[in-house]
Amino acid sequence: MAGRTMQHGDSGQGVDGIRTFPFPVELSVGGVGMQTGPMEAGRTWHAEAPLERVHRIDFHVVMLFDDGPVRHMIDFAEYEASAGDLLWIRPGQVHRFSRSDGYRGTVLTMQPGFLPRATVEATGLYRYDLPPLLRPDAPRLAALRASLAQLRREYEDTATLPLSLHTAVLRHSLTAFLLRLAHLAASSAEAARGPSDTTFTLFRDAVERDFATNHSVSAYADSLGYSRRTLVRAVRAATGQTPKSFIDKRVVLEAKRLLAHTDLPIGRVGAAVGFPDAANFSKFFHQHTDVTPAAFRAELR
Repeated sequence: MAGRTMQHGDSGQGVDGIRTFPFPVELSVGGVGMQTGPMEAGRTWHAEAPLERVHRIDFHVVMLFDDGPVRHMIDFAEYEASAGDLLWIRPGQVHRFSRSDGYRGTVLTMQPGFLPRATVEATGLYRYDLPPLLRPDAPRLAALRASLAQLRREYEDTATLPLSLHTAVLRHSLTAFLLRLAHLAASSAEAARGPSDTTFTLFRDAVERDFATNHSVSAYADSLGYSRRTLVRAVRAATGQTPKSFIDKRVVLEAKRLLAHTDLPIGRVGAAVGFPDAANFSKFFHQHTDVTPAAFRAELR
């Protein structure tokens, strides 16, 4: 399986109570903040994280498939990847491997902080609005394969350079690959939603920042300096959704993450996503998922 190319690391508990599986720096070649190698069966990244169960990681994973199709869940949405496709899982996202043996290809994992801030911004490493499933055309796929193969050669070559220079070369090679990958992700998102709209972009960023405390379309419109009608038109044009639906989906996603990865009482999960009253949260969650928070949690355990 794809995840079984990742090796053992220590599990941890964040201040928000969400248990995560961190990047195992000590198992990287040379102890650097990245790993790359083949996807193959028979290996596991952590004995306490069954790959077929929903779990969460605090590092980036990029899988380039040579085989398929493989179904993989990311943030409670199912994606089907085939040969030539890529899956990009970002820190904090929840995911689950399928029981299929079709995970074949190359996997790249990267620790947050391995690249400098300017590179992080240029490559959009934390653009959670971008699609995780990428399907490059033949020329882009060839370029990505070549760039990833070069990165893998540099990663495995620990004999020709001292560690400091080896790490610097890895950062440059990784940046080259990620710039190609980020361009593919951005162009894929652009093609899916049409021309970029500044109004929607500002709204999307504001929701990502404030969804846990602000569920009001009018409040977002006021803070951004738009009329409610302008905001509704921009969001519908970009996503096909109303602003309220966009906000609610983000709230539901965060609630699912907390239910899946913490033992917080249902009431505290609701409070964390903007519902001080547990009954109101349970009603909201059921309306959007057709299951209660308790039933959703039970299904994952």
